[in-house]
Amino acid sequence: MIETLTGIIQKKTPHYIVVNVGGIGLKCVCSITTMQSIPKEGEKATLSTYLHVREDILDLYGFSHEEERKAFLLLIGISGIGPKLAITILSGINTESLKNKIVAGDVSALTAISGVGPKTAKRIIIELKEKFIKMDIDSLGFDESGELESRLVRDAVQALVSLGYKQQIASQILRQMEKDGKTEGDLATVIKQALAKIG
Repeated sequence: MIETLTGIIQKKTPHYIVVNVGGIGLKCVCSITTMQSIPKEGEKATLSTYLHVREDILDLYGFSHEEERKAFLLLIGISGIGPKLAITILSGINTESLKNKIVAGDVSALTAISGVGPKTAKRIIIELKEKFIKMDIDSLGFDESGELESRLVRDAVQALVSLGYKQQIASQILRQMEKDGKTEGDLATVIKQALAKIG
């Protein structure tokens, strides 16, 4: 998977940018927050990324700050929230405010964001409130005890989330596989083994 990319901003639009990396223009969908913080066209930028893979989709999402990417991953781990809605949410509220509103159980603040209805807002609060309460203020839910050790495992979790599985379930299975020494080999093999365990 593509973890980060560094290149020249070739094009900026209201919803995505094109980054020229080694002569190849990569389209990255970004939140308004990231769009406002990245350099102008012709300048160099480094982005954290998430590659969304489905049978008919191959979309790259870019983030100017790792904290925003972590919030994005938490959001898409919730049933009913896909990458597009997660980007919309992060365009309507910054990561620190999002955390505070979730911890406070502020449904009205979340429903004020375009595309978020009462049911979705409540689901976000139910699934993320406890994580945010327990976490370190800067870690956005990824404390040391829950952080995955290898890049291969992180990539496999991202792939399972892209296939529609909850991040929490994917993380648990991959973490156990890693403890059992069953995460050796290439990414495709590890993903197949994880899918077999999910059943």
